[in-house]
Amino acid sequence: MMRLRLNWIAFVVLVGSVTCLGLTGCRGSVSSRPPIHLNPNMDNQAYLQPQEPSSFFRDKRGMRPLVKGTVARGFLRADEHFYAGKVKGKYVKTLPKQIKLTKALLARGQERYNIYCAPCHGFQGDGKGVVTYYSRAINPANLHDDLRRSHPPGKIYDLIANGKMSGKQIAMPSYRSQLSVKDRWAVVAYVRALQLTRYPVAALKKGQK
Repeated sequence: MMRLRLNWIAFVVLVGSVTCLGLTGCRGSVSSRPPIHLNPNMDNQAYLQPQEPSSFFRDKRGMRPLVKGTVARGFLRADEHFYAGKVKGKYVKTLPKQIKLTKALLARGQERYNIYCAPCHGFQGDGKGVVTYYSRAINPANLHDDLRRSHPPGKIYDLIANGKMSGKQIAMPSYRSQLSVKDRWAVVAYVRALQLTRYPVAALKKGQK
C-alpha cells in the first residue's frame, strides 16, 4: 500500500514537471491566432489619432472643438490688475496685491532686467545697451526721460508683456514668453527703483509708486 502511494506521488510530480516544462517551452512562441482575452473590457476599441477625420461626427472631425467659454486650467485671467496691468481698461498705478515690494522682489527684477532688458536699455536704463554699438537702427528708449518716468506701473507691465509697435515695425518685442507674470512685475518694480536712483520721488508724477 505504501509502495502504491509512493508511485502515485511520483506520477503526480512527474506529470506536474512535464506540464511546467511544456508551458515554459511555449514562452515566446508565435501564433497567427489572436490572444485569448478572458476579460476584454475596452482593450480593442477603435480610437483616432490627433487631427484624424471621423465619419462618426457630422463635421467629419475626430477632434472635437472646445465648448464655448472653455478655459484651460491655470489660464483664467480674471484678475485684470495682476495679469494685464489694467483695471477697466486703465493702467494701474500700484503693484497688484499678489506682489509685495521687498528686497527679494527687486533682486529678482534686477536679475531679469539684466538678462532681457539691459542689452538694449543698458544696465543704467539710459538706452545705451550693448546692441546700440552694433546697430544704429536700434534706438532703445531712455527709461529716465520724462515720458518713461511718467508711465504708471501698469503701462510698464504692458510694454514688457506685449511689446510696442512703431507703425509696422516692432519698436520693442514682447517678453511674454521669457518672463512669467510675477517676473514682469519684478522688472516693473526694478525699473521704477532704477528711475529713482536719478530722480527723487517728488520728480515722479503724482500717484506713481
